[in-house]
Amino acid sequence: MAAPLQAADLGTFCFMPVKTFRPLTPSMRYSTYLSNGDITKSRPEKSLVEIRKKTGGRNSYGRMTSRGIGGGHKQKVRKVDFKRNKHGVEATVKAIEYDPIRTARLALLEYKDGEKRYILAPVGLEVGAKVISGETAPPETGNSLPLKSVPVGLPIHNIELSPGRGGQMVRSAGGAATLMSRDEGYAQIRLPSGEIRKINEICYATIGQVGNLDHFNVVLGKAGRSRHRGIRPINRGVSRNPVDHPNGGGAGKSKSGGGWQQLTSPWGLLAKGYKTRHKKKHSNTFILVRRDGRPMKQR
Repeated sequence: MAAPLQAADLGTFCFMPVKTFRPLTPSMRYSTYLSNGDITKSRPEKSLVEIRKKTGGRNSYGRMTSRGIGGGHKQKVRKVDFKRNKHGVEATVKAIEYDPIRTARLALLEYKDGEKRYILAPVGLEVGAKVISGETAPPETGNSLPLKSVPVGLPIHNIELSPGRGGQMVRSAGGAATLMSRDEGYAQIRLPSGEIRKINEICYATIGQVGNLDHFNVVLGKAGRSRHRGIRPINRGVSRNPVDHPNGGGAGKSKSGGGWQQLTSPWGLLAKGYKTRHKKKHSNTFILVRRDGRPMKQR
């Protein structure tokens, strides 16, 4: 009888920070994992978490409104401070933590008065660093200040759309926007998608690029890792029967909807080439260049 495999037998190769494995099993051939070398605290701060109840894609009536959702590992929601409204009070970074719900890492801050808060951990923010928010804060990594105080050309994240509402844009791993210019009370921001947008210059943003840059290099490698995330399998519409989907049916195998029909959702909404943004949406006036590089048509 063969001896059980040990950790050293798995042949882990770490190219900082993505780990790969020797293909001892079919799933290990393609699976990649992130190294947790940047995480300094394994358990979250108890006062800053709450239980997340899973819905399975059902609404309050018990009806399925989102398909492909169910199961997954138990998770707790971290209460992240997107507003950074504790102005003028210096905080110390106590730990860098993992968040199961988002792609970015979290930094645990402890203020001088003893209060603790989570923020998104930018690149270069380490344990022991000092951060502060407010109009007089220096433009350094991790500090939060209004756009009118941010030097032009710096990378920023966690950007507010409305003053005082809290950061809503550029919050995922590796994300960074660029402050291009300021004019007539508005700042022009180039978002990661390439879109250039006007934002009120009194809105707050955080200096730096969101950390965990190698998140996009992770390959799940097997179906089970999707199920751990609460993602259930969904088969294609063209492989179903006509009673189950508008794209179903046909004499034999049909690619791309069978040729004559337009691909739709199960409820008939066009799936390809159909513009879903309203032509007269209010926020169109704040978009200067769309993410495809074309200028936005103003009303």
